[in-house]
Amino acid sequence: MHLPPQDWSARLLALAGEFVDGDGAHNINHLHRVWQAARILLDDYPDADALVVQAACYLHDLVNLPKDDPQRHLASRRAAQLARRHLQRLDFPTDKLDAVAHAIEAHSFSAGIAPTTIEAQIVQDADRLDALGAVGLARLFYTAGRMGSLLAHADDARGEHRALDDRRYALDHIACKLETLPATMQTDAGRRLGEQRVQWLREFRASFLAEWESA
Repeated sequence: MHLPPQDWSARLLALAGEFVDGDGAHNINHLHRVWQAARILLDDYPDADALVVQAACYLHDLVNLPKDDPQRHLASRRAAQLARRHLQRLDFPTDKLDAVAHAIEAHSFSAGIAPTTIEAQIVQDADRLDALGAVGLARLFYTAGRMGSLLAHADDARGEHRALDDRRYALDHIACKLETLPATMQTDAGRRLGEQRVQWLREFRASFLAEWESA
């Protein structure tokens, strides 16, 4: 696995821990998983700055707004600003601050900011990978529960005769967003891993529908 040239792990983890709230989908374990996914992607890009990637992975959720918050699209920008201030206080390498801030800003799906560096592309892919697969599915239903969403539409869970609405129905989120993520991945490894995890989600959805419709 690719490791950063300096060991900032403890300091980054301590800083992130100051801002973690009660959201179980965006806790310290989520940050660890994003960094582990990023390390896999870094293996394909030996020239990428691993310390920039690690810092952005651990600090990308310093500002974490609920999915249904009208200011959600601004969260990553605010997180980048906050990360920059705190990293300066910790004497983080000054020449890497812009790159960390951009990677944090661009990681967010709702922000719609294109990642222009390989470091930002890796962080974005790594964060999206954690929305897929078994853990991603658990995070989906956990978040839906916090938002007060129903599991699925009572009479048309497939969405064949209605518009999909993942704010109201948790199952809709697989088709509305999660299935689209592999195509948005910036790296070849991200796309490959993303497609593998989405296939698992498709199989889960098929099983869910079979049980739901037989009731």
